[in-house]
Parts: sequence; C-alpha cells; structure tokens
Amino acid sequence: MVRCSDGTLYTGITNDLEKRIEAHNSGADGARYTRSRRPVTLVYSEKAGSRSAAARLEYQIRRLPRAKKKRLIESSV
Repeated sequence: MVRCSDGTLYTGITNDLEKRIEAHNSGADGARYTRSRRPVTLVYSEKAGSRSAAARLEYQIRRLPRAKKKRLIESSV
C-alpha cells in the first residue's frame, strides 16, 4: 500500500516492490490513479505465497474502511 501526495492510499500487487514503487513515481508504467498524485511512499507491504493469494489479500485490504487501513499501517511500523 502506498500513500499518495494528496494523502490517499493506493493498494496493488507486484512481484518486485522496489521496481513498482519507482514505476509509480516516474514514467507511464505506474497506475493511472497514482500518476497525478506523485510522489508516492510505501506505507505497508505483505508477502503472499502466490499471485492468487496476493490478489485475494489485495481485495480484502481494498474493502477495508480508511480507519482500518490506517490501523494496519500503524501496526506494521
């Protein structure tokens, strides 16, 4: 999960975290949502055993209310 410059949170999946953060902060490879909200900073990450497990986890996190996402971020620090 990344925090955008406007304070919003964006959740996605990747198999190369550093490369994906760099993509979000430069060029056209980042998500359309983050392009107008640069720079983004990594605030939470979690490893998953497979791509399908990562997609399920992403879906669960995206459905959380903002307050629960903030607690998730704070608990990982």
